[in-house]
Amino acid sequence: MHYVSTRAASTTASQASENSSTDFPAQFSDILLGGLAPDGGLYLPATYPQVTGAELDAWRKLSYADLACAILKKFATDIPDLDLKALTAKTYTKAVYCNVRGGEKAADITPLRVLEKNTDGTTLILQALSNGPTLAFKDMAMQLLGNMFEYTLAKRGAELNIFGATSGDTGSAAEYAMRGKQGIRVFMLSPQGKMSAFQSAQMFSLQDENIFNIAVEGVFDDCQDMVKAVSNDLAFKAQQKIGTVNSINWARVVAQVVYYFRGYLSATTSNEQQVSFTVPLGNFGNICAGHIARMMGLPIAKLVAATNENDVLDEFFRTGIYRVRKSAETYHTSSPSMDISKASNFERFIFDLVGRDGERVRKLFKKVETEGGFDLSGKPGSDGDEWKLVARYGFQSGKSTHKDRLATIRDVADDYGITIDTHTADGIKVAREHLQPGIPMIVLETALAAKFNETILEALGLDAERPPGFENIEALPQKFVSMSTDLAQMKAYIAAHTGLARIGEQ
Repeated sequence: MHYVSTRAASTTASQASENSSTDFPAQFSDILLGGLAPDGGLYLPATYPQVTGAELDAWRKLSYADLACAILKKFATDIPDLDLKALTAKTYTKAVYCNVRGGEKAADITPLRVLEKNTDGTTLILQALSNGPTLAFKDMAMQLLGNMFEYTLAKRGAELNIFGATSGDTGSAAEYAMRGKQGIRVFMLSPQGKMSAFQSAQMFSLQDENIFNIAVEGVFDDCQDMVKAVSNDLAFKAQQKIGTVNSINWARVVAQVVYYFRGYLSATTSNEQQVSFTVPLGNFGNICAGHIARMMGLPIAKLVAATNENDVLDEFFRTGIYRVRKSAETYHTSSPSMDISKASNFERFIFDLVGRDGERVRKLFKKVETEGGFDLSGKPGSDGDEWKLVARYGFQSGKSTHKDRLATIRDVADDYGITIDTHTADGIKVAREHLQPGIPMIVLETALAAKFNETILEALGLDAERPPGFENIEALPQKFVSMSTDLAQMKAYIAAHTGLARIGEQ
């Protein structure tokens, strides 16, 4: 398996193999530890591996762990099959994914729940992705990533300092997956005061010596910009052994591909059938995994992008105009993990949309930095006309507001006896606008409702049920530092806590 950068001139497998390992690591494990490509782009396979009908038939019988192993084999070609099988078996167990709801089995890992089967032939299904230790879908990839990091570092006798940013769920999922892992430290940025009380407590209550929480005076995009700046400082990155767990990390995206296959195989009985997925949008990593599954040959009819009031990507899919909002224009909403206006993984989709032209992608995202966006609508003065190709990739979109999510939370509780979180409510609201007869619509659950109790209380007048062990998490002692968006200060903090010398110091 050869990989290319979204900003590189060479994009074919043969070209990629001719490049040096510095520019294009030939090994999945190098990409796992490295994060961003040296040119600032994101890694993707030079060509997407294809899945046959025979494979889909065989995969219908597999456990989630074995399905994950079968799919990851196509990407992680430098990890021996037996080791990969051991890693997925260690990750996807009912002991780890134990936060099941009524009528669901922990062994199913990502069970489906049919919400609506209507007389017009439309079906609405919820895929539970929040049975993991932090009650959010991020566990589905992060638990595997933690085990892969530890395995790879042990093989190399190396260590890694993870530097990441979170708008809520990524941080806790990463910290719970990495806590106590040998050779790993985690430095996690979050926007101060912008997460729910539960989300903040889940992260800040961890007292592990290898976990460092940093509350940044800004919004998520400020945090993400700092992560990218550090990743692009190649000297500092190498000196401090910096890696990332944000969804810019290819391994996280490919781990999420698995539950699209599981959802499809669970909702269908033959490979002639199609399904659609609706995905609440944050950093575009989750729906990007769906795009990759579709490019591999999974029969997905639509990939519906659901945004909240921060509707940058809904605007793009409706108009072809990508217009990033400034920090002051980014709304703080009741679905805070979606409060993002500069979604990193969107670059991966644009790379495919413009014909895998890395130089074109580099110029477009340079324009994002200098002018705040680009225009692919094809109108006079635009940057191109590729928006007309969006439908070819199955993408559609919609938007949900605070009023919408309150109404959806009430509807789902009244009609199905299920309490959903605010982000999943955005997904269900938008999914209902894109139902098709004969094609099941699967909404990917984001988190358990307990993580956003403030809004659940507003919507239903009662508290969301909490799994055992989380009853009084907000009352636990919290450990974090507050910091500005000063990059030099951030680098100094990392260097001071890794035990490694700073650049230029002896």
